[in-house]
Amino acid sequence: MNLVLDDPMAVAEVTASSCSLEDYLALPDHSMDARIAAARAKLGATTLLLGHHYQRDEVIRFADFTGDSYKLCRIAAETGAKYIVFCGVHFMAESADVLGHVGQQVILPDLNAGCSMADMAEVSQVEACWEALERLGLADETVPLTYMNSTAAIKAFCGEHGGLVCTSSNARAAFEWAYARGKRILFLPDQHLGRNTGHAMGIPLDEMTVWNPWALQSGQTPGGQSLAHLAASRVLLWKGHCAVHQRFLPSHVDQVRARYPGIQVIVHPECRWEVCQKADALGSTEQLIALVEQAPAGTMFAVGTEIHLVNRMARRFAGENKRVITLDNTGCLCTTMYRISPHHLAWVLENLVEGRVVNRIQVRPGVKHWAKVALDRMLEVG
Repeated sequence: MNLVLDDPMAVAEVTASSCSLEDYLALPDHSMDARIAAARAKLGATTLLLGHHYQRDEVIRFADFTGDSYKLCRIAAETGAKYIVFCGVHFMAESADVLGHVGQQVILPDLNAGCSMADMAEVSQVEACWEALERLGLADETVPLTYMNSTAAIKAFCGEHGGLVCTSSNARAAFEWAYARGKRILFLPDQHLGRNTGHAMGIPLDEMTVWNPWALQSGQTPGGQSLAHLAASRVLLWKGHCAVHQRFLPSHVDQVRARYPGIQVIVHPECRWEVCQKADALGSTEQLIALVEQAPAGTMFAVGTEIHLVNRMARRFAGENKRVITLDNTGCLCTTMYRISPHHLAWVLENLVEGRVVNRIQVRPGVKHWAKVALDRMLEVG
C-alpha cells in the first residue's frame, strides 16, 4: 500500500511483511546486532547504509558511511547501490531519492523520524509568502534559498523560482551565488543559520528581517513587517529554528569558560546569534570534528551540538589527550533522530533479504524535477 506522509509531495511505500515491526520492537536491543550483521552480509553491495552523526551508537556503527547531511547527500548521488538505507530523518531520505539513479530505492527505517525545523516551513506558507512579495513588488529582486533541513516541496519551490539548497558548510557560498543574481535572499527555514551567515559576510543585523508566516494568517502586515522594512532588507529570515541547537544559551558559554579557563567553545551555526558571537569558532558537524582533529594535544573543547555526536567525539579523541564536553551538561538530544533503533534497522534489512521493500521514500516526479535542480545547483556551488 502507499502511505502519504505529512509532506503531501512525498510518498512512503510500505509492503506487507511476514514479521511486523511490532514483533521486532518486543525483542531485547542486543538481540538485533547479529541479525543486522547477517542481513548486511547477505545483501552485500546491493545495499548502502548511511548514518547521520546524530544517530545513536547502536545504529550508526553499522553504517557504511557517516557524516552530516551534505556529505551523505553527495554519497547518495554517487553510489551505484540498488538500495540506500538512510539512518537519518525524512528530508535526508527525500534528498537521496531526488539525487538517486533510475532503479535505486531509498528506505527510511522509521517513518516517524522527521525534523522539527523542516516542519516549520510548509510549502503552502512559502507560496503565500512569495505571493505577498510579488504583490509588494519585491519578488523579482529576491532569490529563495533553503537549508537542506527542509522538505522536497520547499527545495522544489526554490529550484523553480531561481534558487538553490545549501548546507551549514556551504551557506556562505550559496549566499554569494544568490547575491550575484538578486538584491535580497529569502532564507528558509532556519533563521539562525541565515543570520549567522549574513553577519559573517558583513550584513548588518537590521538588514536581516524575520518573516513570520503566521502573520499572514492573522491579518497582520506581510510577514509581520512594514513594506519599508522588507524593501530595505538584504535577508528575509524565515521564523524557524532547530529545537536542539536553540537550547544553547549565551549563559552556557559564560558558565563553561568560568569553570574551565582556556577551553575552546565551538558551536554549530544553527545556534542563536548571541551564542555564536561568544564562541571561538562555528562549523557544520563535519567542520566541528575537523576542528578537534586539527587541534594540538591537551586542548579542551565545549561543543554546542547534538549530544550523540559530542559523546562520540569525546571517546574518539580521548586517546589523543583532547577533552571534549557538551556546552550544555543537561544534554541536547535530537529526539527525532533517536527514533531509529536497531529494531527498525533489522526490520528493513531482513525484509530486503526476503525481497520486500518497506518504508520506501519516493518524491513525486514533478517535485523531484525542481528539487533536483535546486540540489544540483548546491552541488555545483560546492
